[in-house]
Amino acid sequence: MNTLLRMFRPSLAAAVAAVLLVAAGCASTEKSEGTARSEGAAKSATAGKGQTIKVALSGDNVVPPVKTKATGNGTITVGADKSVSGKINTTGVDGTAAHIHDGAPGKNGPVIIPLTKSGNDWTVPAGAKLTDEQYKDFQAGNLYVNVHSAENKSGEIRGNLSPK
Repeated sequence: MNTLLRMFRPSLAAAVAAVLLVAAGCASTEKSEGTARSEGAAKSATAGKGQTIKVALSGDNVVPPVKTKATGNGTITVGADKSVSGKINTTGVDGTAAHIHDGAPGKNGPVIIPLTKSGNDWTVPAGAKLTDEQYKDFQAGNLYVNVHSAENKSGEIRGNLSPK
């Protein structure tokens, strides 16, 4: 028996040491992967929130400017996944349509998201999303909200969406 123990002890000690090293490595890997997952989740949660832009609409921002007492304000949120949500409230205008447009400040551009009217509120419809190109334009400050009226069919009040 003693002879057997002497024969296997070095091998057993080596095997135990190998098992301990592997276990330590796995624990270290799991810890760093877990840390990476936690950090990634924190970044995703922050990125997922997107940017909420407070927007003020006036006739002075329309191209060309419009003389009006109408105003509007609200918030538009653009998520990191390019989803869009938000609402604009207007006063002093009987709006016939409202949209988010793709166009730099001082320039007119095409409609990209029509808004839905409810009283004096205009809401971004559920499921609205920007394309990759529109998202780049948003990041550059080249989107705007425009409210149209019967008197000013091309727009009575406008507010640029300028991310911080």
